[in-house]
Amino acid sequence: MLLNTDQRAKLDPSDDTLFYEQPRLVTHVDEGFIQKLTELYRDRLQPNTRILDLMSSWVSHLPDEMQFEHVEGHGMNAQELDRNPRLNHYFLQNLNQNQQLPLPDQSFDAVLNTVSVQYLQYPEAIFTEIYRILKPGGLCIISFSNRMFYQKAIQAWRDGTEESRVDLVQHYVNAIPGFSPPEVITRPANFPMLLQLLGMPGGDPFYAIITSRVA
Repeated sequence: MLLNTDQRAKLDPSDDTLFYEQPRLVTHVDEGFIQKLTELYRDRLQPNTRILDLMSSWVSHLPDEMQFEHVEGHGMNAQELDRNPRLNHYFLQNLNQNQQLPLPDQSFDAVLNTVSVQYLQYPEAIFTEIYRILKPGGLCIISFSNRMFYQKAIQAWRDGTEESRVDLVQHYVNAIPGFSPPEVITRPANFPMLLQLLGMPGGDPFYAIITSRVA
C-alpha cells in the first residue's frame, strides 16, 4: 500500500461532508500563488479542450481569455460551485468515502487539482481514476502551497516538510502505471527584498506536479 493506516489518519475524523457544509467564499492562497497558477495553466492547457477541476471551489484560476469546450467541476459544497463562473457543470462527491468518479473513460484533456491534494486519504485510488478519465496525452496538474485545514489534512502531509510533500505527490503519480515521470515546478513567493532582509515572511510558496497519460 502507498500509505499505511496512520498516514491516512486525520486529527478530525468526523464526516468531511459536515466540515464543508458551510460555504467558504474566501481564497485559500495569496495573489502571488494565483498568478503563478494561472500563468502555468495559460502555458500548459490548450483552448477548446475538456477540463476537470477536481476538488474545486467558488473561484477559477483558468485564464480569462482562454475558452474551453467543457469545464466540469467537482467539490463538496454546492453554493461554492454555483459561484464558479467557469464551470459548465459540477457534481458533489466525498472522495474519502467514494473514490469512483462518475465520468466516462478517456473523456478529459486535463485534470486540475488546486491546494486540495493534502485531504485525500486514498490518493492511489483517486490517481487511478484521474488516469482512467484522461485521454491519451492528457495532462494532470496538481498544485499546492503550505496552507491547509490542519485538522483535515492526512498525517503523511501534516507531519511532512514542504520537500517531503513534493516527494509524496510524486509517489502518488509514480504508483500509477501509464503516467509520465512527474515534472516538478517550484517557484518562490513574490515579496520585496526589504522584507526578506528583515526576516519577515513573504507570500505563499508555489509547487506543482505535472504528469500526462502516456499509455
